[in-house]
Amino acid sequence: MSKITIAFLPLILIAGFILPDDSCKKAVTSGNVATDQSDGPYVLYKNDKVYVKYIFDENGTKSVKQDSIALSQKGSLTLTVLTDEPGKTFEVKLKKELKTEKTEFSDVSKRFVVSDIEGNFRALRQLLQGNSIIDEKFNWTFGDGHLVLTGDFVDRGEQQTEVLWLIYSLEEQAKAAGGYVHYILGNHEIMNLSGDLRYLNSKYQLNSNLLGEQYVSLLGENSELGRWLRTKNVLEKVGDILFCHAGISAAVNKMDFSTNKINKLVKPYYADSTYQYETPEVEVLYGDLGPFWYRGYYHGVKASTAQVDSTLSIYKVKHITTGHTVVADTISVLYNGKVINTDVHHAKGHIEGLLIENESYYRVTALGEKFLMMSR
Repeated sequence: MSKITIAFLPLILIAGFILPDDSCKKAVTSGNVATDQSDGPYVLYKNDKVYVKYIFDENGTKSVKQDSIALSQKGSLTLTVLTDEPGKTFEVKLKKELKTEKTEFSDVSKRFVVSDIEGNFRALRQLLQGNSIIDEKFNWTFGDGHLVLTGDFVDRGEQQTEVLWLIYSLEEQAKAAGGYVHYILGNHEIMNLSGDLRYLNSKYQLNSNLLGEQYVSLLGENSELGRWLRTKNVLEKVGDILFCHAGISAAVNKMDFSTNKINKLVKPYYADSTYQYETPEVEVLYGDLGPFWYRGYYHGVKASTAQVDSTLSIYKVKHITTGHTVVADTISVLYNGKVINTDVHHAKGHIEGLLIENESYYRVTALGEKFLMMSR
């Protein structure tokens, strides 16, 4: 069993970098370096202060290293985040502010879609680097393209914290280049926020105990990642495609609600664990027929073509793209091209994304191979 110690070390702020004292400086210097960092960072807010916590593992001895600075100095922080490659890290600057996301985007020329990464940083890195979305140093290289992430990027895997920070860091880079990152929440993000941790990798339960926190508080309203996740939507229209994690049921069609209204209805309940909803509509949206749980395109009582056509008409789109349910080892096109499923077994080596450019739809591999699925 590994030993556990807790260290509270002064942080030295130098040119925007967080550098602990010399005893662990090597652990948080970014780039290609040896590192003893094993988890984090976790950024928490309390009493006008920002607390940054990392976990290190030095020769089997785990330690928590943390400090705090005034909230007014938040902009000076640079966080160091691990990757799947030993010794290689990337840096993250905290956002100046967090804003609720828009729900509809027009005039989008190219999109890259990934779903259900489930804490598998390696698969996400390989897909994004292999298809020129980011470079080897985790910088955005997709120009004015839109990266659409359709939920379930947490649970199961051992690097969900790193996955979240990568998405977080790419958002501002994409905007600066004229592009965009859309992180649409799936059922597993909602489960994490509400404290349903059935599928959380055991690593995080152990680490939260070491940090002296309940895991749900690490994604709570007083954490940077938690506040950020609460700005995200469960349904977005990007160009002529409707994106959600699971699908749109006949019950949701019947509501005839806009993307904006659905997102406004569900947001107050992201962290709710009572399952007591104020209206029948919210009850449906959080149930098996809701946009982050529904499986009717693929299993059980299958959705009819008329139901799919109704969704396309309501939202004025040509396609619906989901994750949530694996139906093949590759990205799949169903309902005569009207529904696209992007959920594949990344952890089993079936690593694919969906690339849409010049009105052509390709499934692509982590090696950048392109296979045309359909075009107009």
